[in-house]
Amino acid sequence: MIVVHHLNNSRSQRILWMLEELGLAYEIKPYQRKPSMQAPDELRAVHPLGKSPVITDGDKTIAESGAIIEYLSEAYGGGRLTPAAGTPEKLRYTYFMHYAEGSLMPLLFMKLVFGRLPTRVPFFMRPVARAISSGADKTLLNPQIGNHFFFLEGELAKRDWFAGDSFTAADIQMSFPLEAASARSPVIKQMPRLNAWLDRIHARPAYKRALEKGGAYELMK
Repeated sequence: MIVVHHLNNSRSQRILWMLEELGLAYEIKPYQRKPSMQAPDELRAVHPLGKSPVITDGDKTIAESGAIIEYLSEAYGGGRLTPAAGTPEKLRYTYFMHYAEGSLMPLLFMKLVFGRLPTRVPFFMRPVARAISSGADKTLLNPQIGNHFFFLEGELAKRDWFAGDSFTAADIQMSFPLEAASARSPVIKQMPRLNAWLDRIHARPAYKRALEKGGAYELMK
């Protein structure tokens, strides 16, 4: 039996979605974040880094969203949700499977960290922290994030889904950063194709089932 070690408000939500899309039986072992928003120490008993998502499948323990999704696809997918090898769709699929966490998510996380900085320092240091936060937003983060949004909007002008004309696991992988961005950035709300893509994933029955089982979550707020 596949066990999902599921941390609330985390990337593991998309692992539940992947399992629901494949119609696989699984068990959820829930964990709650500490008040600091860090994962609880109990997760270290599952994986040394103590992070989520992580799954166990028999004697195997697999961590990292992309690795888990690819493992599930290869072990249980039977060709579903993955384009055929050697096709343009497979090349785009591989790109977006890595892009989600390798390029887009680090920028969004940096924006979150800088945005919270003024509230995490002593009162007398807050004016300086606000200046640092504002400077990072204006000169580095907002221009870079805007470039990524325009890039993704252009990609979805060519096709309905990130890899091609059909929904794939790459769309599952892309869901977390784009839902996080949608929750925090007003720029993405001006991108009609990105918003239409979000509407399409939210309408999928498997997405809804995963959300019901994993619990409502707020992304990067």
